[in-house]
Amino acid sequence: MRNYDSVLQASKGCDVVIHLAALVGIPYSYITQESYLDTNVKGTLNVLQAARQLKTSRIILTSTSEVYGSAQCIPINESHPINPQSPYAASKVAADAFGVSFYKSFNLPVTILRPFNTFGPRQSSRAIIPTIINQIVNNNKILNIGNLYPTRDFTYVEDLAKSFLLALRSKNSIGRTLNIGSNFEISIKDLVSRIIKITNSNIKIKIDESRKRAKSSEVDRLYADTKYARNLIKWNSFNKNDFNFRLKQTIDWFKEHKNQLFEGYNKYIV
Repeated sequence: MRNYDSVLQASKGCDVVIHLAALVGIPYSYITQESYLDTNVKGTLNVLQAARQLKTSRIILTSTSEVYGSAQCIPINESHPINPQSPYAASKVAADAFGVSFYKSFNLPVTILRPFNTFGPRQSSRAIIPTIINQIVNNNKILNIGNLYPTRDFTYVEDLAKSFLLALRSKNSIGRTLNIGSNFEISIKDLVSRIIKITNSNIKIKIDESRKRAKSSEVDRLYADTKYARNLIKWNSFNKNDFNFRLKQTIDWFKEHKNQLFEGYNKYIV
């Protein structure tokens, strides 16, 4: 992603480009900010420049709900103030801004999708749901966890994938930024309780201070308003009542693949 020629070669012959490559681990962004700048910002610039040179018919950039920071009003729509609270979030704000600028400056057909906390099979253990599941399915006695009070809006991976397809098929989405979420929030504490109940686990919870973000960097509340995406590209996600079913699907996958995950972990990072 950091090398323009490599991105250009990868983009040749493509009708559309869906840009999902990024450094995503928020804790690591506190340590190595320059890597996030080079990969997330310059990498996105390389994608946009290549698409402009090749006259690519559609480009979708993947943003993140982290650009909003802690919710100032609920639910969060696309007009919510941008307030990055980590170097990772700042890099994504800059990447989004380049996408908007290329649409306005060069009429490049860019769409920005802004997912809220994706989850599902094959997800990296750096994300919260796999972090919880992996500790339970590997029969740990103690579940080490960070802050329990923040709330998140979780989006199942299949629903997110559908949003990309629908955005590509809709000319109305060009030049737009769309929230992709589930329209409900759940605290990390309640999430842990649900996973423990589904797995019938007796694991004990321990707050690990090293897993907590700094107070001013913690995003306390994320809750998506997705009316715009529903109206513009006719997208919809699972409803609140389906969340446990989606969690169980995810848990079942991690149970089935736990040996491969811990013997050849990188194979499953997405």
